[in-house]
Amino acid sequence: MAADDIIAVVRQIAPTLSRSEQRVATTVLADVDYAVHASNGDLARRAGVSEPTVTRFSRSVGCRGVRELKVRLAQAMAVGRIYLELPPHVGTDLARPALWQSVFREIRGAISAVEQQLHKEDIEKAAEAIANCSRLAAFGIGGGSTIAAIEVEHRFFRLGIAVSHSSDPKLMRMVAATLGRNDVVIAISTTGNAAEVIAAATVARQYGALIIAITKPGSPLAATADIALGLHVAEAPDALKPTASRYALLAAIDLLAAATAYCKPREAQARMRRIKYELMKADGSANDPLGD
Repeated sequence: MAADDIIAVVRQIAPTLSRSEQRVATTVLADVDYAVHASNGDLARRAGVSEPTVTRFSRSVGCRGVRELKVRLAQAMAVGRIYLELPPHVGTDLARPALWQSVFREIRGAISAVEQQLHKEDIEKAAEAIANCSRLAAFGIGGGSTIAAIEVEHRFFRLGIAVSHSSDPKLMRMVAATLGRNDVVIAISTTGNAAEVIAAATVARQYGALIIAITKPGSPLAATADIALGLHVAEAPDALKPTASRYALLAAIDLLAAATAYCKPREAQARMRRIKYELMKADGSANDPLGD
């Protein structure tokens, strides 16, 4: 735990404090914004303690005084209120149906965003490049982008394309350095600010590879790419739910894979038939998904 994460420090230390200081901790954690802006007297009154107790509490959690405590609380709030305040209905009978509805609504919204934001011409241009490349490399770090990079490999090897994925920063640079003029990189970042992905894409491009970015429009990664497949899904106002942006990434990859298959339909179909045949020889059925 980082020592400058004052909210985490307060949560960890609170059980060891005196009862009066614990009341200050409870008051601060219940409404961090109030604690930042309230006067010492108001904070003390809300906690039901004296002003000197607020000062002692500040020192107990590693601050020189109340002023420094407020500065560090304000810095901690930079992550956003959704990481500090519980969403509506948590702990009530309404929580489960509200969660169910919002999760599926955000998934549908993410996929709809892809449909609206991607351009047919860019997808077709990217698909044509992939269909005719010698090697395809997918780069992505972090949670959703790593999953998406793995998905690129799973979608495109079926088409007979020599494809690999990397999420380790040094390995991405190493792979990028081996690429050439008939190779393609799919660089993935929901924010477009992933420095490691940008660096690897830049290395690959300097050696002649074509860069396709699946990323936020107008981002640094988009500016690095030859073809930018721009998409953006706003973060949901609920830190307890997984972000739906990865569904947007997967939808974009599915669209790109299908468009690539349609560039050489007979070849793609022949390879799919071979995969299906071998799976059925093992233990599959003609009605099962193709290796999914």
